[in-house]
Amino acid sequence: MTATIFENGLRTRLHRLARGSVISAIVLGLAGTGVGSAFAATDAESESTPVELVLSAGVRGTVAPGTATTASITVQNDSRSELSSGRVTVEINRTPLADETAVTNWLDDADTAGGFEQLGSDTTAPVDAEASATTSLFLPPEVLGDLAPGVYPLRATLSGAQTDGQDDARSVTSTSVLVVTAAASPPVAVMVPITATPDDGAILTADELTALTAPDGALTAVVEGVRGTSAILAIDPAIPAAIRVLGSSAPQSAREWLRLLEALPNERFALQFGDADATTQAQAGLVGLLQPTTLAPFLDPGSFTEPAEETPTPTATAAPTPASVPTDGTSPTPAPTQEPMPSEEPTPQPSDGPVLPDDAELTAIEGATPGILWPRSDVTAADLDVFSTYVGDGAVTVLSSSSVGAAVGAHAGVDGRSVLVTADAASDALSQAAGEDDTATRQQALAEASAHLSLAGQASPTTPLLIGLDRDETRTAEALREAVASVDSLGFGLSEVLAVPAAPATLSTDPDQTRATALQRMLDSEVVLGQFSSILDDAQVLLSPKRIQIMRATAVGLSDKGFDEAVSDVNVATTETLNAVDIPPASTIQLLSANADLPFSVRNDLPWPVNIQLSVKPSDPRLDVQSVTPWTIQPGTTTRVKVPVSARVGSGEVTLTLSLSSPTGVPISQPESVRVSVRAEWEAIGLGVLGALIVVLLGLGIIRTIRRRRREALAENDQETASESDAVEEMNE
Repeated sequence: MTATIFENGLRTRLHRLARGSVISAIVLGLAGTGVGSAFAATDAESESTPVELVLSAGVRGTVAPGTATTASITVQNDSRSELSSGRVTVEINRTPLADETAVTNWLDDADTAGGFEQLGSDTTAPVDAEASATTSLFLPPEVLGDLAPGVYPLRATLSGAQTDGQDDARSVTSTSVLVVTAAASPPVAVMVPITATPDDGAILTADELTALTAPDGALTAVVEGVRGTSAILAIDPAIPAAIRVLGSSAPQSAREWLRLLEALPNERFALQFGDADATTQAQAGLVGLLQPTTLAPFLDPGSFTEPAEETPTPTATAAPTPASVPTDGTSPTPAPTQEPMPSEEPTPQPSDGPVLPDDAELTAIEGATPGILWPRSDVTAADLDVFSTYVGDGAVTVLSSSSVGAAVGAHAGVDGRSVLVTADAASDALSQAAGEDDTATRQQALAEASAHLSLAGQASPTTPLLIGLDRDETRTAEALREAVASVDSLGFGLSEVLAVPAAPATLSTDPDQTRATALQRMLDSEVVLGQFSSILDDAQVLLSPKRIQIMRATAVGLSDKGFDEAVSDVNVATTETLNAVDIPPASTIQLLSANADLPFSVRNDLPWPVNIQLSVKPSDPRLDVQSVTPWTIQPGTTTRVKVPVSARVGSGEVTLTLSLSSPTGVPISQPESVRVSVRAEWEAIGLGVLGALIVVLLGLGIIRTIRRRRREALAENDQETASESDAVEEMNE
């Protein structure tokens, strides 16, 4: 469920590991002692002797000036044999890193100016196969000396250790940073997205909710991870909607999770449904944000037991405005974006049944700050203008600092548009830490985040900073809690960030239209599905899940590969749906009667009954066919539709062209041709032969009867004659 949409966070972690960054330096099968050896391993070498060295120092990479600290060095032995003891040495470069780019260069490429000075060394214990061991090295105040506040390169080198089968010892080097804290630091706010992706691309099922809200579930971990912090929550409304549509049948753990979420004091705002990307929609030219067509198909009235006293009138929802993408086959029509609009498909309210919640009630995020969008960051100034038409003139857009031309802090203004700016490098590092289960590796990631935040705040210690965690559905409560708590300024949240005067900024993005083009094509196919759905009693049972699937295919957290796969899934599903109702190929039919009902098979692989019209057109007038036959095909069946036909004259071959359409005349599937061999005169011939046979049989029967009776009569006469002769003879005697 989470392997697709959250590749960004995993990709960042793997990227760091592969390059030997602050997270770890992996040297697999390389000889030599230089730092460069930690970055030159090939894939083949990585599989031979995997040894990883993880270094961190201080409290999440920080230490106060003039105080002692401890360096922690973890040796991870992923080989299948024991790693012998070795010697680990920790060194520091007293030339501070000047900026965030310097931090990246050091952690990724071990590139920095100045020399290194040894802080201490120790002997490591042997490490069992596929195990790890940690060595702690105490660093007294005099060792660090009078380091001024700043970020300093730190490295550890393991030497003398070897595994069975190695002829010589090898060196492994890991890079990290040590942040000497300043007296003042800027306040920091952290935004935590809460998303969950269902397997079927629509909404979460009861089983999925049960797993996600279990004590060890991913959604439970998020609530527990932000509890007691000032984290700003960005919530996908599809999650509470998935719980609420189930009514009383929703898992108890899910209902309790929603109660706990709503009870949190943290400030929050709503993501778009399914975390759909507003940038993609703006660049695709949509006049309004995409919304589910309706959530009514997911409601089970049996799970809502409160009786309805009266039928309520559908109410208008202010924002976001639904996109004016038709689902009935008509051309797109611009929709107003400033005024409230009613939902596209109000939930039907039975006059004598339970009260069913409407879409606004299902997707409501209690206490959410309106008008905030957190899209992909490859936006243009024109996109920001479109966002204002989506959610109003007070729209606030969350963007990464990589898309803003200069360091501006947490709140910026771009051509009069309000923008919340997340510190890019620090957000990546903290996201990495929040998703890391291994404590040692997490500490290194936190050290990197501390370094980036320290340098970002040096220019203006009072300018607030904003961290935006990436979309990741696999975090544990412990890792998330530690990551947020390490930088979170208690009491500093969304309101405080928005209250900071906006610093002027410009955008520095190069937008790619690939996603916008793909979205346009998916919406075009949705129009075709809208026409196709006229075969259903309720078109929304098909169109509502499809719209949600399209929205999820544009999700902000999708990598380029994940996006391509999601779009492919949408296209494949659309094709399968359009091909689910058709006429299977048939063999030649023998018509031996002048009047008959010919059966033609119609297949329906959809999970709902479909209403079709079977049209039959003969190639020759010798066969008179009922031109249109309406029929209902049950779900998951192939049904024989009987069409009355009559042969006018003669015999021969006739081709029937079969086609399906909906009750509104929309063509369904491709036409099929069936050959009919007409032998209508065979019926008269057969009747004549049968009649003659009957006459012959009757004649033979009559003849046999007459002959039998004659024989019987002769026999009787002979008997009477014999009797008379006997009587005469007796009299003569």
